[in-house]
Amino acid sequence: MQPEDIRECVNIIANHPVVGPRYGPTIKDLPEAWLRLLHSEAQITAVVRAGEGPRAPIVIAGVTAIVRDEFLSKMKTTPHFWTGPELTRRITNGESPLLNGKQFREKNSDDGLNGVCWDMCFRAGYEAHGELQRYIMAVFIQEHRGYRWKEVIASQAPGPDHLAFMLKTGGFLWDSRVAAYTGGLKKDLGEIAGQPHVVGITRDLELSRQGNWEGSWVGSLFDYHPPILGFSRSEQRLLCCALPGATDAHLAETLGISLPVVKKMWISIYGRIEDCLPDLIPDSFRPDLSSSSRGREKRRRVLAYLREHPEELRPFSRKLLLKAAQSLIVKPPFGIGRVQ
Repeated sequence: MQPEDIRECVNIIANHPVVGPRYGPTIKDLPEAWLRLLHSEAQITAVVRAGEGPRAPIVIAGVTAIVRDEFLSKMKTTPHFWTGPELTRRITNGESPLLNGKQFREKNSDDGLNGVCWDMCFRAGYEAHGELQRYIMAVFIQEHRGYRWKEVIASQAPGPDHLAFMLKTGGFLWDSRVAAYTGGLKKDLGEIAGQPHVVGITRDLELSRQGNWEGSWVGSLFDYHPPILGFSRSEQRLLCCALPGATDAHLAETLGISLPVVKKMWISIYGRIEDCLPDLIPDSFRPDLSSSSRGREKRRRVLAYLREHPEELRPFSRKLLLKAAQSLIVKPPFGIGRVQ
């Protein structure tokens, strides 16, 4: 999601026959809340368009706020509330529950993050596309992999079908009476969806489901490994933009930097990889390849690795990761050497 997408995304929610009325007068503050969210590190956003190009209509927007433990505890305490309007109110009133940048990096390198999904509404006419729903679920997994999640709360269902889908794909309903997630409450799904409710999953719950990470579709979210390359935030931003195949010229324009700076950053990235993962980029490629072909092959290998290891592109605390490595007496990340 970009700032210029906010108005269209808000209109989708405002015009939804179920979710829109949940906001009431708060809907007027949603654009400001999302704009502030985009200026925070503690968010994950994506938009899905019905076609190629920036003018294709947005079908759905995905927004995840990464919040403090206190807000998550409040969500799971009765009386429950509609999450989207409450997040909107808090963020615009200066009571933001979002982690700041330092807290985000530390939590992602320590006990884990809490993700709260904002309302997800389809543009009118796209609700019944089962293939689209599966695609959006795959996008959700892709965008949320590589973080050290502790708990993830789904968006509140606009109806029983959506709620059934979330439970089928691995979510659990929160039962305030026993202060625990359950497989289901003795209520009609339509009755549950019509009131503020909490559907989520924790790392511990997913691990205990079948004793491994294959317990549910969302289980891969909790398959976390600490980064070993230690890219800087500017390098991570460049690599994230490069994943879809952007050229250096496009990267320079997107990041607002010069082309020579882009090339220097690639040199730094390759040097870091050669220090930490020398087998990823061999010293020499096939001699019959041209210089430009060798460069393309080098980049292809790096980006292919990062698609399988998204943790390398997520915020982290260097201090906490090194401390954890030292406590285990293993080779620490970032190629610093073996701890004795």
